[in-house]
Amino acid sequence: MAVDQSLGTGRRKTAIARVYLRAGTGKISINGRSDADYFETKTHLYVIRQPLSVTDSETRYDIVVSVLGGGKSGQAGAVRHGIARALVREDENNLRPLRANGFLTRDSRMVERKKYGQPGARKKFQFSKR
Repeated sequence: MAVDQSLGTGRRKTAIARVYLRAGTGKISINGRSDADYFETKTHLYVIRQPLSVTDSETRYDIVVSVLGGGKSGQAGAVRHGIARALVREDENNLRPLRANGFLTRDSRMVERKKYGQPGARKKFQFSKR
């Protein structure tokens, strides 16, 4: 890892994102593609830019992200988590606003496993008394 960049690892559901933060103009690259090209929905784009808007650093850093696993929503949450961690590593003054907005807390919700003898994780087969 070079001295002029910060690394942040973000996780959400089964997605893992490695985020590299470098001084730049605000360009975000995810798996070799632009952020708007990778995340098609405006909601996902909004989610990944939240930590930058809270810390007023939309145009201060270039961000390179490597994300794998999960679906698009989980990946967007992992990227947000990773960007927040990288911003804290870059500047300790970012800790308080990011913590207050909940961007540094790993969302621990996972898909519940399917149980044997049932059609799903919680769904039961219909009971018949007769």
